[in-house]
Amino acid sequence: MSLDSVFSIAGSGMNAQSLRLNTTASNLANADAAASSIDETYRGRHPVFASLKDTLSMDSNGNASVGVGVLGIVESDAPLQPRYEPGHPLSNEEGYVFYPNVNVVEEMTNMISASRSFQINVEVMNSAKQMMQRALTLGK
Repeated sequence: MSLDSVFSIAGSGMNAQSLRLNTTASNLANADAAASSIDETYRGRHPVFASLKDTLSMDSNGNASVGVGVLGIVESDAPLQPRYEPGHPLSNEEGYVFYPNVNVVEEMTNMISASRSFQINVEVMNSAKQMMQRALTLGK
């Protein structure tokens, strides 16, 4: 594995963690969004990443390259939170308002984990850059 592929792997990891941060931010922004029916209620979203063996591919030179692949974004299947609030403007005929299935504590944990993973990928890229620079100065 060359140092060039390190940049590709770390870059794909950074892209994946950026997507994870965006979905987490969306979940947190909609955590208190009320709706009058189950169909209109926001559902938490989470990215699904591919394992390294699933993203193994060959580049144009015939070298194997690996990275993080994003298979897609799925909606959480956790139950929604119906609350009995008959005075709420969005309550249905029975007096219930539906809230998203977003766990704020879990989302904050995901945000911290994603930001640290992103930071580690940046450090990997910086280390690879330093190694390449030092290799260039060996001939002097």
